[in-house]
Amino acid sequence: MIKKYKKQLYIVLLLAVVVLFLFNQERNYSEQMFLNESTTSNDAIVTEKEEIGEKTASTIFVDVKGEVVHQGVYEVKETDRVKDVISLAGGFTKDADQTKVNLAAKVHDEMVIYVPKVGEAADGAAIANTAKDDGKVNVNTATVEELQQLHGIGPAKAEAIIAYREEHGPFQKIEDLLNVTGIGVKSLEKIKDQVVVR
Repeated sequence: MIKKYKKQLYIVLLLAVVVLFLFNQERNYSEQMFLNESTTSNDAIVTEKEEIGEKTASTIFVDVKGEVVHQGVYEVKETDRVKDVISLAGGFTKDADQTKVNLAAKVHDEMVIYVPKVGEAADGAAIANTAKDDGKVNVNTATVEELQQLHGIGPAKAEAIIAYREEHGPFQKIEDLLNVTGIGVKSLEKIKDQVVVR
């Protein structure tokens, strides 16, 4: 009788050991899967951060001239504004006509920021950009006054062009002007030979 119980007890213990072993195996597998997923997820986050970091960290060069404390070429982030570059250049001199400079404008590579003196004629160069390019108007840097020199572009359309590029960044091609409110195919046809995108 005792032998019978012992045999049953051994079978129960053996089954318990097997169940515990299988349970531990399943738990270890689950933990390993979780760790693998976490590692993959973390790697993806790190990669994404690196990509964002690279994009954010990309630099451009801007030439600052005129009435600033330190004229020169500055290396800045592509997300910077004119006000940031002016600060790097030591700020305005006492003779600077700050009303002629759009401090909120986004900077772009090879941009020239020119700060005129008070009373200096705003002839197209006396603004925060050099807008004339081989006799054509650079729509990425032109002022409202310069844009109005284009055939069929009045104050409203000129303001719309500037508002668009400040919100969306520089125009990549002339056809991008079609995205500006008030400029259609006919308007573009009239001005496409007078403008340049750089």
